[in-house]
Amino acid sequence: MPATLQRLPALKSAPKPDIEQGNLIDQLLAEQKQLQTPVARFSEVHHKRKPDLADHYRSLIPLTKPGEGEQYAFEVSLDRCTGCKACVSACHSLNGLDDEEAWRDVGALLGGKDAPGWQQTVTTACHHCADPGCMNGCPVGAYEKEKDTGIVRHLDDQCIGCSYCILKCPYDVPKYSKKRGIVRKCDMCHQRLAEGEAPACVQACPTEAIRIVKVARDKTPEARKKASFADLFQPANHSIESAIPVSSITLPTTRYVGREVPASATAADVEALVPQHAHWPLVFMLMLTQAGAGLLMTSSGNTAVTLTATGIFFAGMGASVFHLGQPLKAWRFFLGLRTSWLSREILAFSMFVPIPVALAAFSLLPHFPQLPIPHFVADLLPLASRITSLSTIAVGLVAVFTSVMIYHDTKRSLWRFPLGAARFFGTVASFAALGNAIIHPSAISSAVFMAAVLLKMVPELRLLQLGEDEDERWSPDVHSARLQLGPLGPILRSRFALAFISLVVAFIQPWFALPILLLAELFERQIYFQSVQAPKMPGNFGPKRHH
Repeated sequence: MPATLQRLPALKSAPKPDIEQGNLIDQLLAEQKQLQTPVARFSEVHHKRKPDLADHYRSLIPLTKPGEGEQYAFEVSLDRCTGCKACVSACHSLNGLDDEEAWRDVGALLGGKDAPGWQQTVTTACHHCADPGCMNGCPVGAYEKEKDTGIVRHLDDQCIGCSYCILKCPYDVPKYSKKRGIVRKCDMCHQRLAEGEAPACVQACPTEAIRIVKVARDKTPEARKKASFADLFQPANHSIESAIPVSSITLPTTRYVGREVPASATAADVEALVPQHAHWPLVFMLMLTQAGAGLLMTSSGNTAVTLTATGIFFAGMGASVFHLGQPLKAWRFFLGLRTSWLSREILAFSMFVPIPVALAAFSLLPHFPQLPIPHFVADLLPLASRITSLSTIAVGLVAVFTSVMIYHDTKRSLWRFPLGAARFFGTVASFAALGNAIIHPSAISSAVFMAAVLLKMVPELRLLQLGEDEDERWSPDVHSARLQLGPLGPILRSRFALAFISLVVAFIQPWFALPILLLAELFERQIYFQSVQAPKMPGNFGPKRHH
């Protein structure tokens, strides 16, 4: 029996859009909204599902935002930290950092000489301090502390790359990015916390050694007075000899709990004699501006000395630009005048800049008698020249004072006010005495110059005595002295040799002593930057890096 063929029902095609009833583009856009593209489907699934490892880290972060008077903080369990550096790797990967960039480090503490064998690994990142040194020191307001969470965030678009926050932070947290010309740092993965997701380091730690907690935010004088590293490394009692920064400087909020840290514990890299970064633009800027200011103070209208001093000063000002990663943004320096000594230095030197120009102009006017200057203006020129000369001393000393305070405010031992003032004002005095010897050559003026140079050397030589005794207990000053006598020895010897040569040459021809003294002061300023002991969190074994 032949099979009967049955007609299947025809498939109904989707209705075609009526192009005549509307614009073709509108029709296509309306149709596109109904399509489930792979991206749209993935976005929908991701929005509805819980984040990866959510069940694992829910207990490691607060489920509610900090209340009034509270903020987020890291809590690290010393008992659980194994030093595996999974937190370092996760922070680097999830935040898309550069190859040589790291926002979290792992170091080690070792038992001191008075304790048996003892070692503890310590993971550290930004402490999101109650009184952040980086924020207070930034000249352009590139840092902010969130009012609701207490997280200290860096505003990349505001940063000028001056790196002063690196010097201000006693924990070596901000890191300079040469690729971008700015500084960057840990922000506690604030965007993840806002969505109820744990920061990268918290997610990655296999032993749950890192968690986020809520702590009291206290900036009162009582809290600052009580603050010490006993608050950071519970319940240890550290002193400055341990090379661990004093927490009363910025009031860090990170809590280290669990294993007790002996009072004799020190950082594994505390005695590593590694010179710090030279900061060459700052070396030239400080030395040349102070030398130029000193020469101007005793130029007395001498054309040659005035023009030389002006050239030296402006060479120093030009060198300062090369220290900035984003120099075109530096005009916003006034934003930090209330808290930042760097802003105040920029203002002081900006006020000083017209003075060398005016002095140079006054010294050149007698060489152009044909200039049509009105009589009443010509009568006022001597008085104006005298007032400008006096302002050179007043404004110049104020500007140098701000330079001293910039480094004193970092709380680094070698940069404290007495030592910094002796170096900076000593440079001004030395070149002022040399300028006087050039204009008024005599045995007395050369002797005054010799006295100024030798007096400047006294604090430097006294510091070196601390490094001669190998059994001397470690301290920041001992560390600096050993750096100068060790890795920086050739530079130190060159500095003193050139200084003494300039003293001899000054009795023969003071002009020839000028370049020699400039070179000697250049080496002195290099030592000033490279031999400082930079406070930071404990480092690790192996090759060390400068900060």
